[in-house]
Amino acid sequence: MTHPMSRPSSEQVPRSERKPLYVKVVTQPALHGCWSVNISETGIGLIATPRRPSEGPHENEPVEMAFSLPDTGAHVRVHGVVRWRHDTAGGGGTVAALGISFGAFDAADGVKLARYLSTSHLQVVAAFASEDESRAVRQALDGVATPHFAGTAEDVHALLTRGDMAALLVCGQDESRALALVESLAELRAEVDPTGAGPPSDLASRIVYCAPAAPERLVALFNTGRIYRALGAWPDPDAMREAVLQAGREHGFRTEQWRMALELERNLLRERALAQAPVGGPGRHAEEVGFRSPPMQRVMEMVRLVAPHRVAVLLQGETGTGKEVLARILHRLSGRGDLPLVVQDCGALTETLLESELFGHVKGAFTGAVSDHPGLFVLANGGTIFLDEIENTTPNLQAKLLRVLETGDIRPVGGTQVRHVDVRVVAASNRDLGEEVRTGRFRADLFYRLNSFTIDIPPLRERPEDIPELARAFVEQFNRTLKRSATGVAPDADEVLHGYGWPGNVRELRNVVERAVLLSRPGEMLTRRLLPPALLTNAVPRADPTGDGSLRARLHQVERELIREALERHGGVLRRAAVALGMDPVTLGRRARRHGLWKAE
Repeated sequence: MTHPMSRPSSEQVPRSERKPLYVKVVTQPALHGCWSVNISETGIGLIATPRRPSEGPHENEPVEMAFSLPDTGAHVRVHGVVRWRHDTAGGGGTVAALGISFGAFDAADGVKLARYLSTSHLQVVAAFASEDESRAVRQALDGVATPHFAGTAEDVHALLTRGDMAALLVCGQDESRALALVESLAELRAEVDPTGAGPPSDLASRIVYCAPAAPERLVALFNTGRIYRALGAWPDPDAMREAVLQAGREHGFRTEQWRMALELERNLLRERALAQAPVGGPGRHAEEVGFRSPPMQRVMEMVRLVAPHRVAVLLQGETGTGKEVLARILHRLSGRGDLPLVVQDCGALTETLLESELFGHVKGAFTGAVSDHPGLFVLANGGTIFLDEIENTTPNLQAKLLRVLETGDIRPVGGTQVRHVDVRVVAASNRDLGEEVRTGRFRADLFYRLNSFTIDIPPLRERPEDIPELARAFVEQFNRTLKRSATGVAPDADEVLHGYGWPGNVRELRNVVERAVLLSRPGEMLTRRLLPPALLTNAVPRADPTGDGSLRARLHQVERELIREALERHGGVLRRAAVALGMDPVTLGRRARRHGLWKAE
């Protein structure tokens, strides 16, 4: 960072005026589906849809953000600190809200933001206005708001998704067309968007209706919240001006109210002691949990070998083996760790959207491109970009990726200017790319460019030594996030975990442990009772390591199984299990502890 701006601590940051701003934000650490909600000179409010509780920055942790300002398209990169974060689970997944205090801006980006905040007026869309109406709107809003005129419903939607429109004036003399636009916008606001690809519906632009309609219809629209004001056709300029100003104040008030409600809820719910010991142990980074087995030790040797060199890396392995984790370790060890790591799932977008997301686009390149977008390669300049599921890219996009790898040159969609970037590329595939080349589904030249250093990640079933450490780490993690107090993994559950094939790999193990921790009682060890039935059905018991098939060893196994079943059947209550087995509770407790089925309080 070349232009530090000193800030007081998060508790002392003065509250400056916040303005609504809904634009996509790229963060490091990465946070999926991240959008801004409002912004000021001192901070920004974000919403996101993290894919796991540990994703992204948490309270009091540093974060780097990159985003573009509407209209001007000016790009801003800034370091900050998370003042508060609140995660809410809903039907569409987890939604995270964050309050960030700004710290240091890149170069003159702080000046760009200050200029934007000081010069920007209320932004208003005027739909279907005739020439005379357009002239009247400009005169009415002169000095208080900036109007943007849209002749079609598609243009209206494009402008509203730009990110900073506080109000929509529905004009024109075509009643059916005007009412159809209002209804279509109401339907969009009613839809639940689990991806976080836009602002909450309560923060949508306020609609000021300036077209003809029957009074009964206008009353119904107002009562159902579809419009904010109804001024009638050819409204008085003063009335229009006042309605827009009120809409802007209402919009800003709702934005601030929403932000403050989330912050208050977070403050009421959070624990006083947030600091937790790292799960990785002394001298070991938390990301490297589960890398004890010989196969993963060999993988880590290759990672440490290639990390300092600017060579493209291809990570191959089954889904859920931890390719993104290894990409983050590569980035951390590369010497670029203080610069951005940008993550993109190549299977999540169509070719057109993915090309725009990676390489950027210029204003007007396609419908909806209302401002310049720099693209992820530009945002990752100096750092690393991780392209997951690269096998899902099209031949056309693969050719453009090859050009970036070979020259470092980026040309945005619809643009003519080429920009040079210095980006380390780490790609990942859950298929054999060599086989994809042989079948004609992947370009050979790009494969050979990526294949200069390939790391094959073994599935979890081939490294069972990692299972206990991973399970313990997940128990600690979910104890924190789910507010539970599970005391570890019992031997009977550990036996099942070792005997299962784990087709979903580490991701599946994580989900199994999360479910078990959620079902556990306070202070309880995770036993077979808490594991999914499918896991118990498909697990294969481990062979006796001593190879002892004697009668004594078999009786030992039978006794252990009978005690385990009795404890499960009676909810872990030792006295009830003893009555069912016709045993003295003290004797049963001693034998259960010997079999590793009971832990003394």
